[in-house]
Amino acid sequence: MAKILVSMSDEFLNRIDGVANSEQRSRSELIREALRVYIRRSAIVNPQRAEDNAKVLEQLLD
Repeated sequence: MAKILVSMSDEFLNRIDGVANSEQRSRSELIREALRVYIRRSAIVNPQRAEDNAKVLEQLLD
């Protein structure tokens, strides 16, 4: 499996870790799932719907 480096604020990372801990999953697993959801939803042809779905991803990660 490839590894990547992503920069984010400490506050944002703490929020991600909080969600991951509450769901008893790893940080990586949570981020992979969020991106899977985003990719599935962004495949929609309707641009407005894709934009709405991008907002859902932001809410999941915010």
